[in-house]
Amino acid sequence: MSCHEIEALRLGLMTVLGVGDESTREHAEKELDGHLDGPIEGLATAESLTELQRHLDAALVDLEEEVATMDPKEPEYDYTRGRLLEVRNAERSVQRLVTQGESIVDGLGESHDTLHEIFPVEE
Repeated sequence: MSCHEIEALRLGLMTVLGVGDESTREHAEKELDGHLDGPIEGLATAESLTELQRHLDAALVDLEEEVATMDPKEPEYDYTRGRLLEVRNAERSVQRLVTQGESIVDGLGESHDTLHEIFPVEE
């Protein structure tokens, strides 16, 4: 059993956000060894939130197809459905992060405009 989507997303987020230490990164890379292809590779090597969103969406499509083709009586069916739910949760978390980042950028623009209104710059 594996949750490569979540570990790859974690690795990608560490890169995008510039957080995490080397031992955490090495652990994630070790867990993903041999599984870096398709959306998993895209998530692990993403350098922007937009890339993460795109690859996360592709990973969700793959997981949805996997769940749809499984027999509900298979031993790994419930685990695979759980992975699907967690990747959907992760997708919502990344979307919140993007929305919050956009809000910060907009707020800084408003602050900049306010400063120029209070202290006009003569050209």
